[in-house]
Amino acid sequence: MTELRAIILNASFKTSEDEESNTEALAKEVTNVFDKEGIHHESIRLADYNIKYGVSDDLGEGDEWPKIFEKIKEADILILATPVWAGEKSSLAKLAIERINGGASVTNEKGQSIYYNKVAGTVVTGNEDGAKNAASSILFALSHFGFNIPPNADTYWVGTAGPGPSFIEADGIENEFTRNHVVMEAYNLIHLAKILKENPIPAQGNVMED
Repeated sequence: MTELRAIILNASFKTSEDEESNTEALAKEVTNVFDKEGIHHESIRLADYNIKYGVSDDLGEGDEWPKIFEKIKEADILILATPVWAGEKSSLAKLAIERINGGASVTNEKGQSIYYNKVAGTVVTGNEDGAKNAASSILFALSHFGFNIPPNADTYWVGTAGPGPSFIEADGIENEFTRNHVVMEAYNLIHLAKILKENPIPAQGNVMED
């Protein structure tokens, strides 16, 4: 049996000491499927870490991104989860993308980006429009860096148009569309990750160049 590991980066502005994160609540619906299928997973609140600004895998003293980067390198599945603010992903999600970009030049034993043969998806929550905009920019960026994106690799809930209650308060998981996408995303990520684990992308024609 293929053993897979997943990491969920929660780009909420709330630390783990704050009130419950709506973004984490929806991400947990995806990891509930991972639990059912025996996928090892870890969730990280980016707000708990001192992450310096820049496009590098390590920005020196005081930078805690390298701790997260090591976990990404060990994982087969990455989910970048974000709230929506003014129709966009959070600034922490953007920061994570920049730091992930900074590690794209790190290569595996075949000379490919370290992100090759990993899969990625996203989770988006909020009480305003912007989920598809946030998901599309996240998934394009991760694909561009070397991650593989399966079909329906996004799960979101943003409620009705305009300001209103957030995911937890509104019991957003009762939304049929959101529930269906939770299941599709989780199983599509698992399926593609298993394929790539057993049949990695060949290096010929895919070696990263400066």
